[in-house]
Amino acid sequence: MGLLRSSMCKQAQLESSTFKDWALRMHEDPHHLHRKIWEYEFVAQALFERDMLRSGRRGLGFAVGRESLPALFASMGCEILATDLDYEKAARGKWVETAQYAGSLEALNAKGVCDDKEFRDRVAFRFLDMRALPDDLGVFDFLWSSCSLEHLGTLALGEKFIQESLKYLRPGGIAVHTTEYNLSSNFFTLSRGQTVLYRRKDIERIATDLRQRGCSIDLDFTQGDGPHDRFVDRPPYKNPVHLRLKIWGHVVTSFGLIIQKA
Repeated sequence: MGLLRSSMCKQAQLESSTFKDWALRMHEDPHHLHRKIWEYEFVAQALFERDMLRSGRRGLGFAVGRESLPALFASMGCEILATDLDYEKAARGKWVETAQYAGSLEALNAKGVCDDKEFRDRVAFRFLDMRALPDDLGVFDFLWSSCSLEHLGTLALGEKFIQESLKYLRPGGIAVHTTEYNLSSNFFTLSRGQTVLYRRKDIERIATDLRQRGCSIDLDFTQGDGPHDRFVDRPPYKNPVHLRLKIWGHVVTSFGLIIQKA
């Protein structure tokens, strides 16, 4: 597999030995074709290829929920600041009742991905709202978010977060974000609410803005052509194959953005 670019979910990637290795390291089923697993592995592989996952690197994670990425990166020697909403805001957004909220440092290593002592030494946790980024977090080698941009209320708020979060990156640092991507239309979409859906023209606009700021980003809109790529899961989303799904009439998958700061 060549160097990852900003791209959408593909069956072939999940079935590659590289992505299966990441699944095993995160204690996930390597045969589970689920877009959330793809997102975690996409983030990990993008950072690994750019020499971010080693001792001495500092990483910042947004809206980490219960994902294993903070523990994974700590196990590889990185110092991590993991952030998420406080309990009250998370409860209002229904993240608590859907078991997608951790709210504490210990919960981020529940699967035992990292040695407990190494985890405590290398990972810190802080409450943070992605719509109101503070100025006192410091500077990091890399940052990431996994399917969080689309839950900030509007397309514009997600785009604003991408731009403003660059202040936490050192020059040459890497940001990796995954988000919901509308495959059905480049015109009609969900532009505000609990979940918004980014279209191709939205992604292209984000990339244009980032390039104007001196950042590097390469886009690949190639769609997978495997049988599982073409399958569309529908509510209540119980199918073991979950690379594409229907949301309010739109066919959606995941798109990953890889950004290098000027």
